[in-house]
Amino acid sequence: LSIRRQRQMCIRDREDVVAASFAGPRLTASLLGLFAVIALVLAAVGVYGVISYSVAGRTREIGVRVALGAERGTITRLVLGEGAGPVLAGVAVGLGLAWFATRFVEAVLYEVAPTDPMTFATLPVLLLAVGVAASLVPALRATRIPPTEALRDE
Repeated sequence: LSIRRQRQMCIRDREDVVAASFAGPRLTASLLGLFAVIALVLAAVGVYGVISYSVAGRTREIGVRVALGAERGTITRLVLGEGAGPVLAGVAVGLGLAWFATRFVEAVLYEVAPTDPMTFATLPVLLLAVGVAASLVPALRATRIPPTEALRDE
């Protein structure tokens, strides 16, 4: 090829150059986002599974409480508290570790402060909401346990 043709082939738009320079960080951010969503789903499934198992093991106790006059709201709060307690402790520990880790991830952040207040306020609320939502299904199932079935000899 002639030199003129080679030069024409090497000329690219500015947008192409900028897009190519951000391709690596964009891929990294996308993968981190994907892994974060997967971790959130796994956490929700884990909380749901543990609370469901706990409610299934406490069927007799919940039946006795209902037979003695416990209201549905009381049973729901009992089960939700059982699920929200460990989630709240995990969020507190995670916030402390995240605050400590900010100096290690500072180099890969783009236009975001390492200790961004919006991030440190929004994500714990989201995690707590997911934990409570995962506990809500077993809590509602626990309120529907008939006392006669729970107290029956097996």
